[in-house]
Amino acid sequence: MPRQKLFLFDAFALIYRAHFAFIKNPRVTSTGLNTSALFGFTNTLLEIIAKEDPSHMAVVFDTHAPTFRHIQFPAYKAHREEQPEDITIAVPYAYRLLEALNIKSIALDGYEADDLIGTISAQADPEQFDVYLVTPDKDYAQLVKPHVFLYRPTFGGGYEVLGIPEVVEKFGVPPEHIVDLLGMKGDAVDNIPGIPKIGDKTALELISQYGTVENVIARAEEITKKSIRETVQAHAEQGLLSKQLAVIMTDVPYAWTPEDLRIRHADLDALMQLAAELEFKTTIQRILNSRLNPVRPAPQQDLFGNAAGSPPPVEAPAMPGSERTIETTPHEYEVLTTAAQRQALIREIRRAGLVCFDTETTGLDPMQSDIVAMTFATEPGKACMLHFPAERSRESIEAELAEFQEVFADPGILKIGQNIKYDLLILRPYGLEVAGPMFDTMLAHYVLAPESKHNMDDMSAELLGYRPVSIETLIGKKGKNQLSMRDVELEPLREYACEDADITLQLYHKLAPKVRGNRIFEEIDEPLMPVLADMEYQGVRIDAQALEQYGQELEQRLVVLEKEIYKLAGQEFNINSPKQLGEILFDQMQLGKGSKQKKTATGQYVTDEQTLMDLARTHELPDRIVAYRGVKKLKSTYVDALPRMINPRTGRVHTTYRQTVAVTGRLSSENPNLQNIPIRSEDGREVRRGFIPRDADHVLLSADYSQVELRIMAALSGDPNMIEAFRSGMDIHRATAARVFGVALDAVTPAMRSSAKTVNFGIIYGISAFGLSDRMGISRTEAKDIIETYFRQYPQIKAYMDASIALAREQGYVETYFGRRRYLPDIHSRNQTIRSFAERNAINSPVQGTAADIIKLAMIRIHRAIREAGLRSRMILQVHDELVFDVYRPETDAMRALVREHMLHAVELAVPMEVEAGIGETWLEAH
Repeated sequence: MPRQKLFLFDAFALIYRAHFAFIKNPRVTSTGLNTSALFGFTNTLLEIIAKEDPSHMAVVFDTHAPTFRHIQFPAYKAHREEQPEDITIAVPYAYRLLEALNIKSIALDGYEADDLIGTISAQADPEQFDVYLVTPDKDYAQLVKPHVFLYRPTFGGGYEVLGIPEVVEKFGVPPEHIVDLLGMKGDAVDNIPGIPKIGDKTALELISQYGTVENVIARAEEITKKSIRETVQAHAEQGLLSKQLAVIMTDVPYAWTPEDLRIRHADLDALMQLAAELEFKTTIQRILNSRLNPVRPAPQQDLFGNAAGSPPPVEAPAMPGSERTIETTPHEYEVLTTAAQRQALIREIRRAGLVCFDTETTGLDPMQSDIVAMTFATEPGKACMLHFPAERSRESIEAELAEFQEVFADPGILKIGQNIKYDLLILRPYGLEVAGPMFDTMLAHYVLAPESKHNMDDMSAELLGYRPVSIETLIGKKGKNQLSMRDVELEPLREYACEDADITLQLYHKLAPKVRGNRIFEEIDEPLMPVLADMEYQGVRIDAQALEQYGQELEQRLVVLEKEIYKLAGQEFNINSPKQLGEILFDQMQLGKGSKQKKTATGQYVTDEQTLMDLARTHELPDRIVAYRGVKKLKSTYVDALPRMINPRTGRVHTTYRQTVAVTGRLSSENPNLQNIPIRSEDGREVRRGFIPRDADHVLLSADYSQVELRIMAALSGDPNMIEAFRSGMDIHRATAARVFGVALDAVTPAMRSSAKTVNFGIIYGISAFGLSDRMGISRTEAKDIIETYFRQYPQIKAYMDASIALAREQGYVETYFGRRRYLPDIHSRNQTIRSFAERNAINSPVQGTAADIIKLAMIRIHRAIREAGLRSRMILQVHDELVFDVYRPETDAMRALVREHMLHAVELAVPMEVEAGIGETWLEAH
């Protein structure tokens, strides 16, 4: 028979260890429950399941009933402090957790966990099982024998596995004599006395010479040192008793069979209920990704090349205080100062066929920062650095970096980094362009665990059990007094910078096997990264004068709105003060009377936009407040801010695109955030007038997918009525109105079309009758009738929505058309509000995520086509379903055709895509 793995866990030893590991930074739920012990204990279980893939498991508990040791020696463990209350509270939860996980828990009055584990390990068939004893307790070393191993968590993170040779090396005696050592020196943890004045060194010397406690006592006269001889003779009985107390039993009357301990699937309903109580969202997500998930058919392969139902597992984080650090980990980091050293590095990169690189700079904005250092790593534990101090000339830095151009352009060399896009932008002005295959560890981790943190420090702690040097130790905390990397001394800079490249390389080795064959990573997110780098580098020109003029118009509007607000309120007050506004609306004007008004934690009224919109149905003042806030925000966030963000080096504004923020796969932008420019209002659209071509030789081209999410919904659901409407080129909102209201197409009124449009887009987001009634200002009964009629006309839409929710419940996630996953652990929540939110995400995420993937594919192909055709035009902006280009005027027709072609055919669905493209002297004109 093939060998199987049996893991036996010492429950209390692991629970105590987890509790004290988090003692300085406990995990506490919103209800005040300390879950530190449970969190660490659960992660130990899951980590070993993911890492070792055991076939059998059991978790063994002590009981409060006295054992034979207490009877034989009343002082046994008597000095131990009372069990912490948090652990006492945690234990019942641990039993519930194990029951939900379907992992066997064992306890037997009169016997300690050690004895039960000893008995099971002794009885396990050595021809069938390798047995692993999971505990930090070194006393278990006495149980080690062929096919039985001690599996100890280590202080530095990870585990050490001790077989017979390792026990001898670590303790100086073979496993069968561990109890003799304990008999001689005692065990302070269990209050086993041993023989007085016998410490570790003396005990080891005596047992090495005489073999057993019995032999030491019998031959005490041979001990040359008088004090030792006399103490052995005087306390012989105590030594024998101590040995007896230290012996772990292997014949406890406990019957078990291998089938009892076999790993089974978890009870997801019980698990989700417990998860809600413990607020274990990420932990439960890891369970859903593991073999414990009953809907994970391991033998099958998904399009990622992984077992169906589960992305490659990402290991559990090491517990605080247990991580390795630069001080505790051997490493070789050096500074390269000569041309010969640089050439040797280049030869090493060629030999390795890969290089992990990183840059240290004077700031966070890559378009306004200078390089301070560049580091390289080709094997774990080693790295080297090029240093560019302030006194170095620009020319000499460019010349030194130029030596690496050939390897960085070599398609046969893999370039590895963490957030490589930043480094590409830093290096480009120095003449070093990176091409060929690249691997971004941040993107890989995002694809595997989209809801996790993707910064290097957290990934390192999670995957490597290693805590990197904090940048704050070099330059201080954020703020006006923070230093620049230019100010850091060479030695700490070398250690910090080289560590970045070294750890990133180690993360690559962890992550690469898990994303190999992953379509999302290899065909979409990774190829898009250099495209975004080029777009950020290009930037967009801003007409500061036009925005300044528009800002003056908005200021005048604010003055008018202020007067209207004061008149409606009957007094002047600070419109920007939520406290004063709440008092005016609710205390003085008594708006919303008869319904309970929400208040913040500080006791003031809630005056958010939704509250004001609700109140605006009965009074004009809240409507004017909403308008005032909108104008003020637009002015401060965009109209006033954009001219200040013009880069003095380039004369353009350079947004930063982030790929690892939205779990749906959508891009986000920051500094400035162009995704949030309001385009539905006339005021918001007017901001686009301030975006202009780079010079007189260029014009702007805007290309926008039309109703892309509705088209995707039609394609994914396969609804024939909606598909036919799109294929025939009908106005989908008019067609929907005709069906829902039962009228001919030419009889559809604007109000009907507007209602149908609200329903069409609301359905994508799983809108309820309550939500639709609120949005349309109709009764819930009317809204319910409209939704039911809609589903009768588009029955496959309803079937798709139900199937999406059912699939999410079954497998714990939903996927886009291309396989991007959205994990939904709350789909099983007993809380209806939380569960409903997850159900809406189950419906919408595949649609929204597919739209995001489609435009990403279009961007990759358009960027490639522009380069291959040798065009001077450039893609400069992406905002949701829209792309904007700086088009060289002679290339206008070619670019319009090229862009439309690749956007229309980024993917072939049952429903054709439609793209609206326009040309203009401003973004507003082009759109």
